[in-house]
This record gives sequence, structure tokens and C-alpha cells, in this order.
Amino acid sequence: MIRITKHALYDILRNRFVLFYAVFLMIITFSLFSLDSDPGKAILSLLNIVLMVVPLVSIIFTTIYFFNSYEFIELLLSQPIDRKVIFFSEFLAISIALSAAYLVGVGLPVLLLGGQGALYMLVSGLLLTWVFVSLAFAASVSTRDKARGIGMSLLFWFYFSLIYDGLILYLIYSFSDYPMEKLTLALISLNPVDLARIVILLKLDISALMGYTGAFLKNFFGTGLGIGYSMSLLVAWSLIPLLYALRKFLRKDI
Repeated sequence: MIRITKHALYDILRNRFVLFYAVFLMIITFSLFSLDSDPGKAILSLLNIVLMVVPLVSIIFTTIYFFNSYEFIELLLSQPIDRKVIFFSEFLAISIALSAAYLVGVGLPVLLLGGQGALYMLVSGLLLTWVFVSLAFAASVSTRDKARGIGMSLLFWFYFSLIYDGLILYLIYSFSDYPMEKLTLALISLNPVDLARIVILLKLDISALMGYTGAFLKNFFGTGLGIGYSMSLLVAWSLIPLLYALRKFLRKDI
């Protein structure tokens, strides 16, 4: 597994996209910190970019790379190598490359310049990277057609990053006369992007702007139990699509 992972990782780094991705994130991060003297406000501005860019780049890059590596995967499958080894080697190579780019582009500047919620920004971004790489694998192994695979990946991103929030806002507005705190907590748990957003926002102490619901979420996510709950769910969001993709890959006739 190590040899295949190293070969795939070298192939990823050779196309330089990951390097450009890291440089782009670093320029954006340093720019936001230089524009505002308050690190907390810079973290808040960076949050909106991270929650959009990191999932999009992770899921699209993974999908394109998987389909471009189809011939290499077919070659490996013709050898006496366990399919699980091939699958996890590809997954680890992509995840390590994108995670390293995020750590360099966002992690280093944020840790150097500080700011409230910096650590949670770092951890949440890494977990989101792994979540959307897993979703990309689930989309890629579900079809042989590259265009359809990319379309499915984009639908995942649109749903979790844009559409889902609109549905929640509509639901909360429609039932504003009823207590929605526990339902809101359940709905947030069904979206990894919202989980990361809420944890970082509450660590920036903005819950006062969110009304009674914000106070309820602060009392939950602001505790050790709430942090453990959110991080555990993000891990689960990365494992469930990955296990689904593994099952499809093991049965797929390539």
C-alpha cells in the first residue's frame, strides 16, 4: 500500500495543481489578516472562503484525478493486488496532498497570526477536506462516465454548500412560532459544512447575534461534549461515503 500511495502522491504533486491551491489559500489568508487588525474578524472572513473553496476544490479535484487514473487503476487490478489496497492507496494519496496544501495555505498563516477560533478553523478545514474527498470517491465509483461523475460531485457540493442552508432557513422561517432548537441541531448534524461553520462561529463568540437558538447552540457546541459530537460527526461523514465507495469498488467490473 505504501508504494502505491507514494506513486500516486508523486503523480498528484507533479501536476502542480496542489501547489497552486496551497499558494492561493496562503495569499487569501495573509491578505485577510493584513486588511483587518482584528484576528477574529479575519478568521470570520476566512471562514466564508474556506467553507466554499475547500469542499469545491476537494471534490472536483478528486473526481477528475480518479477518472484520469482509470488506466493506472486497471493496470493495478490486473496484478495480484488486493482491491482494498488499491482503493485506500488512491484515497490516502489524494487526502494527504490536499490536506498538506490546506495546512500550508491556511494552517501556517492562521497559527502564526493567531486569532480566536484558529485551531478549530484548522481542524474543521482538514475534516471537510476528507469528507468531500470521500464524497468524490462515492460519486466516481458509481459511474464510468467522467462527465456524469463530475456532475454528481458538483451536485454534492451545491447541496451541502448552498441548497441545504436555504432549506433550513425556509423551514425555520415557516415554523418560527414553534421551538426549533433541537430540530435545528438535528438538521445541522446532517450537513458537514454547517457543522464546521457553527463550531467556528460559536468559538468566535458570535452566538449573541443568533438569538435564543444561538444561545442554545452555544450551550451545546461550546462545551466539550458539543465539540466531541461535531468532530465525531465530521469523521462519520468522511467514513460513511468512503465505505459506500469501497463497497461499490469491490463489486465494480473494471
